[in-house]
Amino acid sequence: MCKVAAMIMASMLTLSSSVALAESAKSMPADTLAHDGNMLDRRNTMFDGINLTEQQRQQMRDLMHQARKDSPQINLKQMETMHELVTARSFDQAAVRAQAEKIAQEQVDRQVEMARIRNLMFNLLTPAQKEVLNQKHEQRMEQLAAQVSGVQPTSPLKTMSTE
Repeated sequence: MCKVAAMIMASMLTLSSSVALAESAKSMPADTLAHDGNMLDRRNTMFDGINLTEQQRQQMRDLMHQARKDSPQINLKQMETMHELVTARSFDQAAVRAQAEKIAQEQVDRQVEMARIRNLMFNLLTPAQKEVLNQKHEQRMEQLAAQVSGVQPTSPLKTMSTE
């Protein structure tokens, strides 16, 4: 029961964050990236710190625009069905499990599509840019490993303020 509840909560949190991201993407003008080339770096942390050429920026904008158009939509009916199962008079574990699996599969499909687009974007980079990106990835992984293990790395700002 605990695992099912955790899976449902994770699915609902994932979906709610996806809805929020979708809404923020819809509310952003389509030409924002055209007016501010640095927006690509702020919106997609994968490319933080990578100096892109204007041609690379345009190709990435085009990929993101196409991905936004083609990406599978969040199925609000699935979320509503889950809500009905959670608020039902009696708990039907099999129905909740089946519904959670449907929702999770839709999320997997969205993540696969996002990974495909990021792969296309990554392959637009030069070898030097790829190396910088890989180094930044290693740094983030080290930070995450430290957080998971409970050891928080000291930030340079904290050490400077204590001196």
